[in-house]
Amino acid sequence: MGTKQTASPSAGQGAVKYQIPSRGSSPSKLKQQPSPKPRNGKNTNVNVLPPQKSVWIAYLCWLFGGVFGLHHLYLHRDRHAFVWWCTLGGYAGVGWLGEIFLIPEYVRDANEDPRFVKEFVAKLQAYPKPPYASRRFVGQVMVGHLFGQLCSIAIPQILVGGWDLSFLHWAIPLGVSLGVWLVGNIGREQGVWWHCLLAAYLAYPARFLIYDETYSLLLTALVSALTFDGFSKQWRRTPPTRGTAGSRTLKISAAVLIYCAFWASFLYFNGTISDEDGGEVPIHEALHNFLASAWWTDLKQALHDTYLYGQHHGWYETWKEVFESMDVDGERNSYKVLGVSATASQAEITAAYRRLSKEYHPDKVKDEALRAQAHQRFIEIQQAYSVLSKIKSSRRRKNKQYQDDSDAIVL
Repeated sequence: MGTKQTASPSAGQGAVKYQIPSRGSSPSKLKQQPSPKPRNGKNTNVNVLPPQKSVWIAYLCWLFGGVFGLHHLYLHRDRHAFVWWCTLGGYAGVGWLGEIFLIPEYVRDANEDPRFVKEFVAKLQAYPKPPYASRRFVGQVMVGHLFGQLCSIAIPQILVGGWDLSFLHWAIPLGVSLGVWLVGNIGREQGVWWHCLLAAYLAYPARFLIYDETYSLLLTALVSALTFDGFSKQWRRTPPTRGTAGSRTLKISAAVLIYCAFWASFLYFNGTISDEDGGEVPIHEALHNFLASAWWTDLKQALHDTYLYGQHHGWYETWKEVFESMDVDGERNSYKVLGVSATASQAEITAAYRRLSKEYHPDKVKDEALRAQAHQRFIEIQQAYSVLSKIKSSRRRKNKQYQDDSDAIVL
């Protein structure tokens, strides 16, 4: 019993469809229909293989960014990458570790390697629909439960603009079905969404009988996954279309933003933080209080003044003053420790250092309770003197070099 490949010119490059031939056809090799000539008269083969992926690069991506789905992005498995990103590598890296021996197969799939194609066509011949796979089924249930739980916790438990939004709990089955459908459409398997959605909504009323939301969501995800496995699942006979980098980035970014928006809603409306007394303060109240605090008001005013100063004096001078005010070299603090002005000479700095060193030397302090404090102060004095001495010495060298250069130019 043979197989054949059919290609549609409207599907673009790599749009090859694997079909099971009739019993009367020759049972040897994969057959491919000849590609029709395009309208421009040029002979272009629509079955050109996609750019080949490397197993070594895939393993490197798996090793250094696998928990975020980097290797799946490299292999154009965007759905798989998004699931890994949401679950940190399949629930704290469990799925990520389980893929260590699956990378070569993923690469052969991405490259449409003849070996993979032969094995895939054998599966098409052996199974009218994809067989049950516990790994995929468990993934559907877990991701469906995760998305449903995320929808649940993101619903505000307080009045928002005077509105009670608790009715949004009816969107939870929508999240469950999306999680189930997303995992079910990874790789060479696919299925329609509405079967999962319908099953999720039919199972969701069990939440009124099962008071533990964890179990009710688990039941909803389980029913949705069973429905997908029993009614929706089928082979993806056409290799997944490889979108452009721009379209892929747009779709993945949109999915990431939506996912993060649910977490942001949970944190803002339902999240709490602990205060000094151990009480819980809602994050939205804490944020409101922070924005009304004197610290934030002063910071806003300082930023506004800096912006106006930069417009008037130039951004280079503004950045220079900001950098100097940060005292990254410790010069200002060192002047303060030694008690001298910023215009003090090296002789004045040395005199202050010697005087303070004698005053705070630990050997001169008899009280044991004050000796540790004096020792710390003595160390600060030494560090301050060292910092200022280095700065003064560096400036003298620069001034001398500049003077020598000026004399050379005059001559």
